[in-house]
Amino acid sequence: MSIQTVGIISKPEAPQAITLVPQLLAWFAQRGIAVRMDQPTAEYAGLPDGLPREAVAVGTQLLIVLGGDGTLLSAARALLGNDLPILAVNLGGLGFLTAITVEEVFPELERALENDFRVAKRNMLHCEVHRNGERVASYEALNDVVITKAALARIIDVECWVDSHFVCRYKADGLIVSTPTGSTAYSLSAGGPILFPQLGAHLITPICPHMLTNRPVIVPDASVIRLYNRAEDEGAYLTVDGQVGEPLRRDDLILCQRSEHAISLIRPPKLLFFDVLRSKLKWGER
Repeated sequence: MSIQTVGIISKPEAPQAITLVPQLLAWFAQRGIAVRMDQPTAEYAGLPDGLPREAVAVGTQLLIVLGGDGTLLSAARALLGNDLPILAVNLGGLGFLTAITVEEVFPELERALENDFRVAKRNMLHCEVHRNGERVASYEALNDVVITKAALARIIDVECWVDSHFVCRYKADGLIVSTPTGSTAYSLSAGGPILFPQLGAHLITPICPHMLTNRPVIVPDASVIRLYNRAEDEGAYLTVDGQVGEPLRRDDLILCQRSEHAISLIRPPKLLFFDVLRSKLKWGER
């Protein structure tokens, strides 16, 4: 793969990016590589106009994401239909997905130019909202799809089916359907297990369930998960990757299934999944 154009998506108001972005632009200019950038990146570079995030990846061979996991989640949704390697750089915070540090950026870029890099595929989750027999919204998630109670609601009431099998009717503060990638996000905080990223599975995790016997359930990612909202209109809210979503109405159907889209994350050559867990979760060393 010959890299002639790269895209850069940046987190707004990230102090480290003020220095890093001009360095990156100078580095690429010395190598005759063109750069497409979003609005925050253009501001760090002192340029007047950036592109909409959905347009940054067009015609590029590599995408650089500067920020944290939230920035990568947003970039993943903007990237749909463009399967190219992503160099995700952690500019602070926990960063399960953005595992490359600022100090590693330029050595990793050198490897990328020489096609000497390791890519990890991360599957996404497709979600649709059906109302009165019609599809009214659709989303793609890298981490999770979450139904939570609205501000004045005491509890959600969601009926869950996996394919043709009735699971149960959850009464809880919320319900999470996550990918293996999302198992280290909201689901982990709600007591869900950690799934290996390449596992072909989805995870259903209740949040503070009324019945203490309602435990997280792992299902094959070939299954279709159907969630029926039985709460009153706007008593529950759908959130995708913690960033986009909408209020739900009574009897809305939320369909969740494996997406046709995936992202390709560049991983440092010696960094493995359990290395990330030990580092981020402060697990003990040998």
